[in-house]
Amino acid sequence: MSFRRKVFVSGPFEPVIEPTDNEEERCLELGGHVGFDSLPDQLVSKSVTQGFCFNILCVGETGIGKSTLMNTLFNTLFEAEEASHYQNRVYLRPRTYDLKESNVQLKLTVVDTVGFGDQINKEESFKPIVDYIDTQFETYLQEEMKIKRSLFDYHDTRIHICLYFIAPTGHSLKSLDLVTMKKLDSKVNIIPIIAKADTISKSELHKFKIKIMSELVSNGVQIHQFPTEDEAVTEINSSMNAHLPFAVVGSVEEVEVGNKMVKARLYPWGTVQVENESHCDFVKLREMLLRVNMEDLREQTHARHYELYRRCKLEEMGFTDTDPDNKPFSLQETYEAKRKEFLGDLQHNEDDMRQMFVNKVKETEAELKVKERELHERFEQLKRMHQEEKRNLEEKRSDLEEDMNDFNRRKVAAETLMGQSLQGSSQPFRKDKKK
Repeated sequence: MSFRRKVFVSGPFEPVIEPTDNEEERCLELGGHVGFDSLPDQLVSKSVTQGFCFNILCVGETGIGKSTLMNTLFNTLFEAEEASHYQNRVYLRPRTYDLKESNVQLKLTVVDTVGFGDQINKEESFKPIVDYIDTQFETYLQEEMKIKRSLFDYHDTRIHICLYFIAPTGHSLKSLDLVTMKKLDSKVNIIPIIAKADTISKSELHKFKIKIMSELVSNGVQIHQFPTEDEAVTEINSSMNAHLPFAVVGSVEEVEVGNKMVKARLYPWGTVQVENESHCDFVKLREMLLRVNMEDLREQTHARHYELYRRCKLEEMGFTDTDPDNKPFSLQETYEAKRKEFLGDLQHNEDDMRQMFVNKVKETEAELKVKERELHERFEQLKRMHQEEKRNLEEKRSDLEEDMNDFNRRKVAAETLMGQSLQGSSQPFRKDKKK
């Protein structure tokens, strides 16, 4: 017979143990106040002291109003550089700010997609965004797997929410929007929003919302749904899920409306108030994003998207929860098996490299021998040619010397003959002179 330890404390030392068939259930009743009911207060105090972080990814075309909406959401002016429409690639620009409201500190990171949708060829526009999200997951995983970890004060840069800005065309989603959201929906919480919603009429906006949700469903794009499990937020979250995508207007300019200064956009035909729910869904977005579901977005990022990345990464490395026999997973055994497999692969690769080196040396030696033979044959050929030329030159030299000797003999003979002729002709001249 198993026992359930249900203890009733009527005095300081009078516990009564009752037998039961359920061994796991143990109920305890306290005889007085202990104090662990202050744990929630301790958690709140610790969290407030530590501070919070929240990371927002803004995806949308240049000039669609991403920076303006961020300024409006947090009621401040973030530094921002205006991007041109002539970017040859998409790159992400993260900016981190320290904000404080009452006694709560928030480390906010806003990541902007500069150049998104500006290229003629938009096929790879989503890739830098996916790579950035994966890089943040990988950085956190590396920190988590360290022997000496410091996750308490680690700056978590994982993206908690992706605000996807949709151009207010009033017709349908662009193929770039569908492809990008499909690539991102398994990696980040996506909330689609219709930017600059004051540029289309209410009836067109209503039809546009229906069209967008229909296209997202038909293309299998999973956008973030606000949780409805918690009774405290079930009603408001269910209501807000029906309003997706939010149609928003952003502005940091204040206009006087009815003796009151409000954030609004002033047009010749009237005024669009940012915080007027009959004009746009900005208040709904702020309520859902910051005031009701911020912690849920952080939890979803860690428990769903990061866990999926971590699981896939560990499975790629060969780690599993159970072995082939469905026995509990042993990290030590897996490590030893992987180490043995790695050393075996390393030895195999080393043998292959050694054999490849030997073969390469043999091939090189054979090539060198062929080159040496060719050089030797060339040398012998040049040697023969040199000897032949030398012999020809010797023959020509001999012929030239004979010609020179013959010429000299003829020269001497000619000089002798000329001398004799001159001597013979001079004697009659002397005789005539004497006469």
